[in-house]
Parts: sequence; structure tokens; C-alpha cells
Amino acid sequence: MAGAQGKFFCHESSYVDENVEVGEGTKIWHFCHILSGTKIGGNCSLGQNVMAGPDVVIGNGCKIQNNVALYKGVTLEDGVFCGPSCVFTNVITPRAEVSRREEYAPTMVRKGATIGANATIVCGHELGEYCFIAAGAVITKDVKPHAVMAGVPAKQVGWVAHSGELLGDDKICPRTGDKYDFQNGVLTRVSRGAETQ
Repeated sequence: MAGAQGKFFCHESSYVDENVEVGEGTKIWHFCHILSGTKIGGNCSLGQNVMAGPDVVIGNGCKIQNNVALYKGVTLEDGVFCGPSCVFTNVITPRAEVSRREEYAPTMVRKGATIGANATIVCGHELGEYCFIAAGAVITKDVKPHAVMAGVPAKQVGWVAHSGELLGDDKICPRTGDKYDFQNGVLTRVSRGAETQ
């Protein structure tokens, strides 16, 4: 295992394979398994019974709650939240009798995204920065930055700020006062309120 040996925590019940990088300040809790080739950034938290790998990339400051499996092809950028028992896939048409190892479809989860408990992310899609996937939603297409997605299959039901608060018609975050607007078709923070200055 490479990385900041002694500068991260790994519970004695967990397994970290060879050729794994773990960043400083990361905590790997009970009954986790981190497979070879996986890279975990600093200051992450991996809850009980998390499996990651092989060759998964997890950015800095990610929180992965209990019972989440991150399969090959999944990339989490910085600050991603994965709720309890959310599900990632990496094959579109799985069969027990047919090997699909050369057909893994990548899933990119961009910075600051939140995935709610028991949500399912069908592989081959990108979740945009600071999007919010509701608990139990099933994602079957790309998700725009700051979009709120809910339902089965998931549909966009609104917009969300960096803080996680829903945005109203005025596109001002009720928590921070940050102002949002569309630039080149993408919802973007255009000014900061008093809480984030």
C-alpha cells in the first residue's frame, strides 16, 4: 500500500490490497475492502462495508457512507457524497455466463455531487458538479451541474446551490445568499452572499 502510511486510519477489520494509494487524513472504517490500483485522496471517510476497486479513483474530501460498492470505471472527484447503500454499476447488459470485462462503461461523478441513500447510478453517465440525486432515484442519463434529480427513472425536478439548498425562481441560495444564473446554458454561481465571502 502506497501513500501516507500512518497518516490515515484503517480499521483492523478492513483489507487494503497492494498497489493502493490513500491520502492523509482519510478514515477507512469497519469491514471495507480496497482493491488494487485504487487511489483515495486525503480527508475522505469510507463507512462500514465499503468496497472500492479495482482501479477506482476517489478525490479529496469524499464521504462514502455504509454499504457502497465502487466498481472499476467509477471516478469520484473532490467533495462527493455517496449516501448509504447507493449503487453503481459498470456493465449495461450483465450476464453471469458472459464475460463483460472489456465492456465496463465509465461513470464520472463531478466535484461536490451528492448521491442520496439507495439511489442507483447506471453506468456510462456523468453526474455534473454539485448535482443532487434524491434518495432512491435511478439515474439513466447524464446529469447537469446543480440539477436535482428524483424518481424512477430520474427526472430533473429543480436546481440546487453549492450548499445543497434548493434554489427558487430568484436563483438565490436561502442559506448563503449566493446568486446563480445560466451562463452558456449551465447554471453557475455568479456572486457570493455574505455567508460565503
